Amino acid sequence: MLLGFADKTRVKQRFYRYLRHVPDVADEVERFWLTHDKNLKDWYFAQKREDDLIISASPEFLLVPLMKRLNLTLIASRVVAETGVYEGLNCHGEEKVRRMRELYPEVQIDQFYSDSKSDTPLARLAKEAILVTGDRRAAFPLN
Repeated sequence: MLLGFADKTRVKQRFYRYLRHVPDVADEVERFWLTHDKNLKDWYFAQKREDDLIISASPEFLLVPLMKRLNLTLIASRVVAETGVYEGLNCHGEEKVRRMRELYPEVQIDQFYSDSKSDTPLARLAKEAILVTGDRRAAFPLN
């Protein structure tokens, strides 16, 4: 990928091929969130709004159980859980903006939070953009 021989979607799709050997992916994902939802940040729940939109490069099937439980709207990479095959591009960088605009053309981002500088395209659209590092929150560097 670093040398330009493969794009991010293709590399991730090859990685997710292991899913073909997981007997019940949905059950494994549910079990994962039973023990890992405690890692979510308390500060988020203190300010959570009903119109929050989560946009992630992670496969949808990994996040849908948690998003349903938290009643959150999700845009993520469309990956077939049983095969690891992508249905479209990896939801990363500019693709996040494209997918958001496709579904919500008029949306205005009031506050934006991310733990990755690869989300700069979305951060630039926000009234306020915040970079999260562990429990620390700071202004998102837009340079």
